[in-house]
Formats: sequence, C-alpha cells, structure tokens
Amino acid sequence: DRFRSRRRASIAPLPALRLNSREMLASDFDTHSLASNQASITSVNSLASLLREKMQAFPQLIRKKKRETKDYKIKVFVIMMFFIIIFLIGYAYVAYHHQVLTRSYFQKLKFNSKDRIFRILSHEDKEVIMGHLGVTLDSDTAPFHCLENQRRADGSVCIEWNGIARLHLNFEDKQVFRCYTLQWQALRPGLLPTDCYELKRDNGLWFGGGITKGQEWSLSYANFDFKPYASGDHKVHQFGNAVKRYFINSIGVAMQVSERTPLQLGINRTENQFCLRAANDDFTFVNRLTPLPQLDYKICTTEDMRSLHMLMTQQSLWDGLTEQDISELHSLLEEPVWRIPNQEQRDHLNESVICDYSENAIAMGLGHIVINEFWQENIGDFTVDRARFPTLKDTIDVLHRRGFKVVFTIQPFISTDSPNFKDAVARKLLIYERYSERSIPALTRYKSSSSAGVLDITNNASVPWLLEKLQRLKDEYGVKSFYLDLGTGYNLPHYYQCRQPLDNPDMYARMLTSSLESAGLMAVSTASVVPKPPTFLSTPPANATWAGLRETLAAVLNYGVIGYPFVLAGAIGGDYLLERPLTKMISFYSLGQPPLPDAELFIRWLQLATFLPAMQFSHLPDEYHSELVTRVAQELKEVRQTVVIALLKKYLSPSMNEGLPLVRPLWMLDPHDPACLIVSDEFSVGEELIVAPILDAGLEEREVYLPQGVWKDGIDGSLRKGSRWMHGYRVPKDKIAYFRKMPDNTRF
Repeated sequence: DRFRSRRRASIAPLPALRLNSREMLASDFDTHSLASNQASITSVNSLASLLREKMQAFPQLIRKKKRETKDYKIKVFVIMMFFIIIFLIGYAYVAYHHQVLTRSYFQKLKFNSKDRIFRILSHEDKEVIMGHLGVTLDSDTAPFHCLENQRRADGSVCIEWNGIARLHLNFEDKQVFRCYTLQWQALRPGLLPTDCYELKRDNGLWFGGGITKGQEWSLSYANFDFKPYASGDHKVHQFGNAVKRYFINSIGVAMQVSERTPLQLGINRTENQFCLRAANDDFTFVNRLTPLPQLDYKICTTEDMRSLHMLMTQQSLWDGLTEQDISELHSLLEEPVWRIPNQEQRDHLNESVICDYSENAIAMGLGHIVINEFWQENIGDFTVDRARFPTLKDTIDVLHRRGFKVVFTIQPFISTDSPNFKDAVARKLLIYERYSERSIPALTRYKSSSSAGVLDITNNASVPWLLEKLQRLKDEYGVKSFYLDLGTGYNLPHYYQCRQPLDNPDMYARMLTSSLESAGLMAVSTASVVPKPPTFLSTPPANATWAGLRETLAAVLNYGVIGYPFVLAGAIGGDYLLERPLTKMISFYSLGQPPLPDAELFIRWLQLATFLPAMQFSHLPDEYHSELVTRVAQELKEVRQTVVIALLKKYLSPSMNEGLPLVRPLWMLDPHDPACLIVSDEFSVGEELIVAPILDAGLEEREVYLPQGVWKDGIDGSLRKGSRWMHGYRVPKDKIAYFRKMPDNTRF
C-alpha cells in the first residue's frame, strides 16, 4: 500500500476474483499479477532480442546474396567484353587488310586485287556496278604489279598473276561521263578470261545484244550458257541477224567490247550474273588474233541512261552523204517497199507477175519494187534470165514512168551451176577450204542453191569483179539500187578460210557492205555495224502468225537500242508460214510467200507497220476483197502521211548525229520512270508520239502506260495525263491506240 500512489490509494480495492478455480483476493491478485508481468517482460525481451538478431542478420544475408549476384553479372560482363574485343580486333584486322588490298586505282573505281572484286561508284559515292573479275583464276593466287617491260605508257595500271593472267586498267574522264578500260591477257593455255557482273541491282535492267533466241525484252530476263556472240538465225542460234558489242543498264552503266575479242556471252539468272568471256572455237573465232584469248572492253557510267546511250552510240552518219543519198533516205521513209511475191520455184516469176503486182500496188502509193534473186537463172549469175524476162528493160521503164524504183536482190553466193562459179574458181575469188592451200573452194548452202561458193571479200580482185557486173546491170536495165542478202555469219562455209584472216564471221558482212556502198544498197540482211545511209537493216524473216507480229516489234526496238536507227521490218502479214518449229536455219529453205493471212492479223500488222520507219508489203489489202480491210488501209495511209512521216523527218537529224533510233522504247523518253523500263509492247516515234498496238488475236482492249506529260488520244481526241496507267483501254479492231504529246502548259 505504501507503494500506491495517491491516485491508486483513492481507488477502491479490487473485488475478489476466481482464477484457476481459486478465489483470490485483490491483494493476492496484485502479487500474482506482478510476478506474471515480470515473466512476460522477460519473454518479450527475449523475443525482441531474437527478432533484433534476425533483423540484424537479414541485411547481411541480403547483402551477401547481392554480392553473389553482382559477382555473377560482373563475370558475364567480363566474358562478353572479352569476346567483343576479340571480334573487333579480328574485324579490324580483316578490314585493314581488305583496305590495303582494295585500292582506288582511278576516280570512283575500287578493285580488290586478291578476291578481284571490282566496284564503280557514282558521283555521290554510291556503288552502281559490282563485278567479279577473273572468275576462272585460282582464288588463292596472289597478284603483283607488272614488270617494267610489261607496263604501258598510257597511264594504265598493270597487275599480273604470275604466269596465269595479266590485267590492264585505264581511266578516261569525260567530265560528266567516266570510262574505264579493262584488258585481260591469258598467259597460259586453257585459261579463258571471264568477268561477271551483277545482272540485277536496284531494279536496273540490261539491254543490248539485239534479239535473242528467247526474244526477251531485256537481257536481265534471259538465261543461257556461254555462246559465241555472232549474228545468226535466232530460231536456231542464240543471237539474231544483227549484233553490236554494246550493252547498257538502266542505272547508268554501259559496256562496249572490242571487235578483236573472241567474245562469248553468258547470263545466269540463278546466280544473278551477266558474264563476258574470251574464248576461241572452231568456227566463229577460229582465226586466233592473239596467241591466247584476250578480253578487252570498256565500261562507262553517268547519272542519265539516255545521255549515256547517246555517248556510246554517237556517230555522224552524215559524213560522205550526197544529195542523192538523202533523197533516197526520204523516199524510204515516205513510200512503201513492195516485195514481189516469190514462190518456191523460180519459174513462177516473170514480167507479167511484176507488171500486175505494180498495177495493184499503185492504189497504196509508189515506192521501191524489190525483185528477189529469181531475176537470174542461178544465184551468182548477175545477169538477167532472158528466157523468163525477154523484155525486162521495157518493163522496168514502164515502172519508172509510173513512179516506182526497181531493186534487184543480190548475194555474195555463187551457185556451182552458175557459169561465174568456174570463172571465180579460176581467178581464186572464192573463200577456200581450210588447209587446202587455196586450191579447193569452200561450199555452203543458201536458200534455193544447195551448193554455192562465197566471194572472198579479202581478195582485192573480188570487189572490182562484182562491182563491174552490178554496174552493167544498172546501165543496161536502169536498176536504181540493190538489196544485199548476206544471210548471217553462220551461212559462211564451216571450214572457211579467206586470203586475209577475219576477226569473226560478221566482219565479212561489214567489209562487203562497205565495199558495195557505191553501187547503191537499199537494205542489208545482216550487220554488225550501222550501214551508211540510206541503207536500212532488215529484220529477220517473220512467220505469218501472231508470234511473228510480236517478234517484229521486238526486233525493231532491240535493234534501235543497240544503235541501228533505220530498220526495215519484214512484209506486213509475214514472210513465210511454218507451223512446225525449225531445226535448221530459215536460210536453208527456199520458202515462198505465205498464204493470205487472217484479216484480223493483217489489220493489226498493218497498224503496227504504219508507225515504223519503213513499210514493206507483199500481200496487198485488195486481195481480201473486204470493205473493212480496204477502209482501214486508207485510214492508216492518211495517218502515216499526215502524222508519222513528218515526225520521222523531224527526228532524222538527231538519229544521224546521236545514234538515237527513230522508233524508241519508252525508257528513252524517261529513263528514271520504272514503268517505262518494263513496258515492251509500246514505243514512241521520236519523242512526241506513243503507240500501243494490239499484238494478240481477239483482243480489243489493253493496258496503256503514258510517260509524264499531257497526251492527246488519237482515237477520240481526248486529253490524257501522263505518268499513269490506263486499264482496260478500248481499241476496236479497226483502230490503233496512239497518243500525241501536247505542250506542257496544256490545260484539261
């Protein structure tokens, strides 16, 4: 009680309570409660101590685990950094050695001499072409700079793979254009210098090569193994009747291969490769101009595909032209070519056939009347067959008074049945059999002649002999010009040998065409260089089918791309008719005029020919006795006279000066428009007329693409905005879709 405070003393004692079946007084309860409280305090203190120990140990445990986790992360980080450092060191090592090996030998050109990767950069240092040079070299062969006596004084770089091959690189700066010359020399037998470039890059397409066996619009769509690059029959051989060693890519890269290179071309779409190879063979490049194959070509680049094309094909065709030549050229643009229908046998051709045909042709206009080789008894006679043409001079005089010009077909082949064959053998004017010591003439087969010799153009006596006979024909019969039917390079005898070696078979046609320019040539059947105007290049004979129609357009456009501005398409309606595929060259057959084609095919063919540089007829519209055919022919005649001829003459000068064709693919209008690159069934006349012909049977509508600008529809006269497609454009059977370009400020 004495420990009670005053407050506790003022409180009444606690009542009695029962605790554990025992009654306790207040005093007892207080005593027990105090002991119990003391025990509880001790327990709490113990528990608190335990908790405090645990709490103190817990952070240490956490910190220990954190240290273990942190140690693990540090180890992982160190390992990763180790590998990264190793990778960077390795990459730096490889990059350093690659940089050491890759040199900018010339402006915008990089070449790694170890792996032979060749790159050309644009003005913005963007890679425009990449190639793998020396594909046939051993990959582990190390190159070195050529010895002093192997270097050239023209500034070129010379690199040699010891005893294997030697490469010369040179550069020519033409300001906007940059050209690089590459020349491989094989140094050991069996090595074929081969360079491969990307076939497709940034949607760029390769053009050139003329027409190919598959009739591809672009070389980027072709796929064939290495083939000799020479003129041939594209139905049998890889390339067509006209070639030129020029190839251009839409991204602004062009290649030109030397004529002295035994060029083989290969395209592999699977590996995305466009390859050039130098390789001799037993026919095309049998005359080895160098002891071992040599690949020599030039690459030029610029930002504009059109300008680059003009640079690579630029030539002045005006040189040496007379007023008579220009008048003849205009005549071929303005007036049709009339080819007298030929039959398989020469007896079917006589003066009456010629007179009757000319009378029927007058309704469509005047022009050149071409008489096939059957004006002579045998190929190579170079004299008129008087049994069938007793008064041919009078007949020709009548034709001249009517306004026609008469053209004789001539050939360098001389039939063994011709009297001239014996004379030519005696004078040694013919190509002779290889290894025969110029004693045995080499024979070949051509059209109606199953056995014929070939004039040796490298013999200085051959050309005067032939020119004398042609001049006699002109003097006696008043013949104005000749159609030179050369066949192709593959029409030469297989084991041919000339007095002077030819670079390749196409050199024969080039030399003969040049030698006969003074005699007057209206057209030639094959070429490897542009013939001097007014001579046109003929397209290959076309089958009288819808496929033949499509092939005609492809030939005209592709020959224009490689630099032939004046192209004479085959006869409207086709040159022959064969339902089965050919296994031999068409020139091995003496094929007559095809039967009258289907009226729809003839109309669509006539519509296309109306817009080409020259028109050629064999069948006449009157033969159909159809009001529709006659009306369409007259309407198209008016379109050509009022619209087309004026444009052809307007763009004649640019074609003569710059090598641009009169009839052009759309990409020549706008090379930066991707749609223009892929359109293969439209074309332009100059830069002011777009033509979209129908090329398939039964169609009266098509897709039409117009380049940028404003265009006037030739069918309904409406205005059309360019840079867009027109889907489902209606083209009735008697119409052809064409569009004239209007001034840029034209308003709708």
